[in-house]
Amino acid sequence: MISVAAIRMQQFGVTFYQASLSAKDIDKLVRFEVLSYGEQAQGVRGGRKKAASTSKVNWDLLERRIAANDKAYQRQIIRKKIDELVQYYEQCRQARDLPSIPGAVIISCDEQLKFEPAQPGASIGTLKVPEREGILRAIDGQHRLLALHADRERFEGEDFSVPAVIFDKLPEDHVVQMFVTINAKHTRLNASHLVSLSGRQLYADESLAAAHDVVRALNDREDSPLYGEIKLLGVGKGRIAQAPLAQELKRLFASDAFGAGRKGDAFREESRKFYVNYLKQVAQVFNAAWSGRKYSIKSATAMRAFIRVAPDVIQRLDQEHADRTDFRAIGRVIAPWGRRIGDLRFETQGAWKSGTTVDALAKELRLALQYPEGASV
Repeated sequence: MISVAAIRMQQFGVTFYQASLSAKDIDKLVRFEVLSYGEQAQGVRGGRKKAASTSKVNWDLLERRIAANDKAYQRQIIRKKIDELVQYYEQCRQARDLPSIPGAVIISCDEQLKFEPAQPGASIGTLKVPEREGILRAIDGQHRLLALHADRERFEGEDFSVPAVIFDKLPEDHVVQMFVTINAKHTRLNASHLVSLSGRQLYADESLAAAHDVVRALNDREDSPLYGEIKLLGVGKGRIAQAPLAQELKRLFASDAFGAGRKGDAFREESRKFYVNYLKQVAQVFNAAWSGRKYSIKSATAMRAFIRVAPDVIQRLDQEHADRTDFRAIGRVIAPWGRRIGDLRFETQGAWKSGTTVDALAKELRLALQYPEGASV
């Protein structure tokens, strides 16, 4: 038996449980299945060949995990949705400011479960789940759980819990009715609403507003090295996540790293211009890595590190009495990165693979600024 913390719930005479399952529990106990008729039916749909070169999902392994039969009720797995969820989980893991599965998935158990209250009559206690592979079935949240399964290797060592609503011994027709009710109609945000959300009213915090101004400039300006490459508001064609960049910038602006009281429109304009020119110079210093495919220089980790050391670059510009937005001056300041760090530092299967973190890379960048000729530390 697997013991999990749970709350016993009652609604209209039906008992169910709100529980906390670990990623390991999900991997072992939940079975994934889709409705199919005949041997030719496939459990996964949506752009296999197109996704194969860019997807982080091992689709051969994942498809073997998904059963297809005429007694299941789940729809075919949507490949694009899994890919997008895996990308989102990665963003959450790297940024560490949002949970990836904050809402409960809904699960049914084939067998009667045993609940042990913390004290007589209490609704809080321990739920005993038989430790048998595939004993749980997803009613709602199968894509989220499949994405977790596909991305689980990257969660090793993480304390990761999944909130779940668990029913036991529900009649099959009740399970199907619940599935249909949940999935019959979805609310979709229209394009105009997304545009409105991206406006200033969403960002009452001045630091966050300035951060998003910079991110938008990096994505929207044609002279930016990240033009069209940032995935704004979770939509669009960009491959670089917006959230880690915005959160890193917000921390800098909130900490007053650029000088006491520097706020307002003038500061935001200076920040936009500085970061566009700064990253243009970064792209030149690490030209091979920036334009190559086998490098991680545009990953959230690297981008956050470059943002984090920006105050050090600004400090050197101020010491030289140079304009903070001067393209050539910025280039002179960060030129030592090319000599002391170099493109190979960002090679995905090379130096980058040895556990690069934001803090570690930022430290290397700072040391190269402090000791441009490689003096002993």
